[in-house]
Amino acid sequence: MTFLIFLIFIGILIAIFVGIYNSLVKLRNMSEQSWSDIDVQLKRRYDLVPNLVETVKGYASHEKDTFERVVQARNAAMQASSPGDKAQAENILQSTLRNLFALAESYPELKANQNFIELQKELSNVEEQIQLSRRYYNAVVRDLNTKSESVPSNIVANMFAFTKKEYFELDSAEERKTPQVKFS
Repeated sequence: MTFLIFLIFIGILIAIFVGIYNSLVKLRNMSEQSWSDIDVQLKRRYDLVPNLVETVKGYASHEKDTFERVVQARNAAMQASSPGDKAQAENILQSTLRNLFALAESYPELKANQNFIELQKELSNVEEQIQLSRRYYNAVVRDLNTKSESVPSNIVANMFAFTKKEYFELDSAEERKTPQVKFS
């Protein structure tokens, strides 16, 4: 009778162990898949940047420094691999793109150019998709990190080297500011 209770106890422990392991694997795979989704959206943005630069160049060819900074920021963002490095590079790219759009404000013909308008719309759409993908990725990472650090799943996580994942945070100071609304 005690041997049977012992076997039932061992069976329950194994079932719990397997359940925890499988949930950790699921969260790890979800985080990798959601990171891939972010990568796809970032690639879409990287593909838009040269077209945007070329369109603006047609109207403001003397603004060479701005174009070079945008291209350098794009290339650096494409080279970054970890979420932290990617976030830092993305912050720089977003800043240079803001400068490019600020430059475009000085050229009314450019602002009215259909190609430029379409590129702006597409970039806006991509930015929204990046934000959605980033939020989903960070939620999955939060769940994985919480599970990996909570008892008893932290024991299984340590046994099988489940490591803490890095959040993908775009931490530019401008994004964290409260927008100011001005009525003219």
